[in-house]
Amino acid sequence: MSPRRYPIFCIGLLFISLVSGCTTLGDRIAVTLADAILNNNDLEMVEAGAPAYILLIDGLAQQEPKNASLALTSAQLYSAYGTAFTSTPERHVLLADKAFSFAKTGVCLKIEFICEVQKTPFKLFEAKIKRTKLTQIDEIYILGQTWVNWIQAHSDDWNAIADIAKVRVIMEQVVAINESHDGGGAHLYLGGLATLLPPSMGGQPERGRQHFERAIILSEGKNLLIKVTFAEQYARLMFNRALHDKLLNEVLSQPTSAPQLTLINTFAKKKAKKLLASADDYF
Repeated sequence: MSPRRYPIFCIGLLFISLVSGCTTLGDRIAVTLADAILNNNDLEMVEAGAPAYILLIDGLAQQEPKNASLALTSAQLYSAYGTAFTSTPERHVLLADKAFSFAKTGVCLKIEFICEVQKTPFKLFEAKIKRTKLTQIDEIYILGQTWVNWIQAHSDDWNAIADIAKVRVIMEQVVAINESHDGGGAHLYLGGLATLLPPSMGGQPERGRQHFERAIILSEGKNLLIKVTFAEQYARLMFNRALHDKLLNEVLSQPTSAPQLTLINTFAKKKAKKLLASADDYF
């Protein structure tokens, strides 16, 4: 496992698929704040202002420890902020741990047979995940998202790396239940997992490419982060300069604003510019 390549696709955690079924004031506040963050195109403002709102949601979640929706929204916000804006490994670990803890709590509250996920043997875990239904897709997807970020934060721990197999099972189940969930977000994660390594080391880049291409279709091309991840994970791995530049230039030419995607697309365009600027050195 290459420490350099491993974290790349994890920025997909910026997806925040808001949990449906808001029933309390805390739920409504959480969803409203998360929605405002996702529809903002000012990365610096979000970086500076989001911590106060995240602490608010954290406080609400602690006041309602049996509120699964609040726990899951807290998990997503901590995970997304930690992935996008933390500058030190230590802080990333701190926020990833918090996010994953909230996610495990929320999922266990909503789906009683999915608890103690890290301690559950793989075969039993796989069987339990395959029992989940469409009505439980939000919960398992959020668990998978935050788990990926937790693995990234602990990428020097081979026990954490071993959990990738469980994340893959989760995302494959999301695809099986409803592949269009979160605009094909599970395909993005599966594409990232398949392109972690070159073929000589067990990677499956062509399968990854299929997932990326499917994610683009399911998102109707509106989620620019998919093409950026496709370029960075697959095109660079395969030294395909033509595809790399094509994808990134498409990102820069497309609109930034889109419901629930404005912040993500702003980040994607910033990343695309950096990748294009470093392309001559890389290729």
